[in-house]
Amino acid sequence: MVEKQVFRDAMSCLGAAVNIVTTDGPAGRAGFTASAVCSVTDDPPTLLVCLNRSASVWPIFSRNQALCVNTLAAGHEALSNLFGGKTAMTERFSAARWHHGATGCPQLEGAIVSFDCRISQVVGVGTHDILFCELVALERNDDTHGLVWFDRGYHQLMRPAC
Repeated sequence: MVEKQVFRDAMSCLGAAVNIVTTDGPAGRAGFTASAVCSVTDDPPTLLVCLNRSASVWPIFSRNQALCVNTLAAGHEALSNLFGGKTAMTERFSAARWHHGATGCPQLEGAIVSFDCRISQVVGVGTHDILFCELVALERNDDTHGLVWFDRGYHQLMRPAC
């Protein structure tokens, strides 16, 4: 059996996009920072988001059944830290500009891409739920650079010059 810390240290070697996952609906508005997001299939367009069941936002996402994955751009490091901490939701959302997508979930202005989704299935594994999310709409922003999390730190990705 691999020890928990050894596993965590190894996982820090996997680079991943940095996302702020948001929801809004009957249970209220909430958001958190996540790197555990990936595509599942393009027919129907589906992605997955992993969410710890002990997270304070879990009941809100569970009840709303909709979310938006906002992939952060270079320069959003402070916003990522804000949504990744214990900061009050009102303060998190007041730190940036948002508009509402087709599902009513907050979409970050300036994100590289925002995936507006409905949660179609939930599978529990260990401490986390895997939220399978079918896309309702998306918005892209090709005018900015990317942000990844690798080796326990942020790294900016530059788009190639045309």
